[in-house]
Formats: sequence, structure tokens, C-alpha cells
Amino acid sequence: MRVFREAKLVIASHNPGKVREIAELLAPYAVTVLGAAELGLAEPQETGTTFAANAALKAHAAAQATGLPALADDSGLAVTALGGQPGILSARWAGPDRDFGRAMARVNDELGDDPDRSARFVCALTLAWPDGDAVSVEGKVAGTLVWPPRGSGGFGYDPIFVPQGHDMTFGEMTPAAKHALSHRADALAKLVAACFADAA
Repeated sequence: MRVFREAKLVIASHNPGKVREIAELLAPYAVTVLGAAELGLAEPQETGTTFAANAALKAHAAAQATGLPALADDSGLAVTALGGQPGILSARWAGPDRDFGRAMARVNDELGDDPDRSARFVCALTLAWPDGDAVSVEGKVAGTLVWPPRGSGGFGYDPIFVPQGHDMTFGEMTPAAKHALSHRADALAKLVAACFADAA
């Protein structure tokens, strides 16, 4: 595994919630985080068929465009009773306006009366360097879906997802509480162990 020693890191995402979460999780490592939107980077077409493939595609595109190392996240909600949907289409279920109220309602509508409300959040992370080198990891958190949505924190599907062993949705939790157990935190912990632990 390659140790990250650079001063700047591009977060290859136009989702301000993701950029903020990743920046907060990387705060102890004194790296300057730059979001793709603030750099004016185009959003590449997500043509992969897995979270990992899409994360790699986005990370390599951002690293090549900026000449800086880039970290990309591809994540989503996988609902057991819906055969893993929306999965890699999680953002697309929100439509061009990224209306996650609509996306959450669609999940609930498609579940109907199905008693199986189990789901998991999955996060694939790829850290890519401009020379083509890359490290990829994946994190997950299991939970249960609730309706109606609860809480205004987090983003995406957070207000309908209660992580296993807890009573609150991610939308009701403080950022610190969510960071302690989220799929993104799980993936980032693996990435930190692989690439950042010796960088201090």
C-alpha cells in the first residue's frame, strides 16, 4: 500500500454532504481538502456496474484532471427486499434535482407492505494518484428502514435509515455519532490504516 504524503487532496464529488463528511473524517491528518465543484471539474459518466468501479473511475478522472491525488466515493443504499436496489443508482433515484425526499418516498412505495425492512449502506473509496497508482477499500453498515423520514441531519437517505443496534436514524444523529459508525467511516478507517497511518 502507498503512504499518502501529499499536502492536498481532491475529493472527486460534487455532493457537498460527502465532501464535508470526508473532510471532517480526514481532519486529523492535516491534509487540505478540495472539492471537485470548487475546482470546476466535470462530473464523469458513472458507467461502472459496481460501487468500486464507479469510485475508481471518478478518482482517476479527477487525479488526471488536476495533477493531484484524488479520493472518490461511490456509495448508496442497498435494500434487501428490493434485490439490492437502488444500489449504484441511489443518486439517480433522486432525479436531476437530487430530490432525496422523492427518492426516499420511492423506496417506501416500492417496499409496500413487505415486512422485510432490512438494508445496508455501502461505500467504496478509491484514492488515486496522477501516476495511475490507486488504493481501493469498501465499508458497510447494516440497518433497518423506517417511514416516515426522521431528522434533518446528514443527507441522502439518512432520515429513513436506522443503523443496527441504534434507535435513531442517521438523520437524527449528530455528525460525530454518525461518523462513529457509518459506511463512509468504516471505509475511511480502512483507507487511513492503509495509506495515512504512517503519514503523520
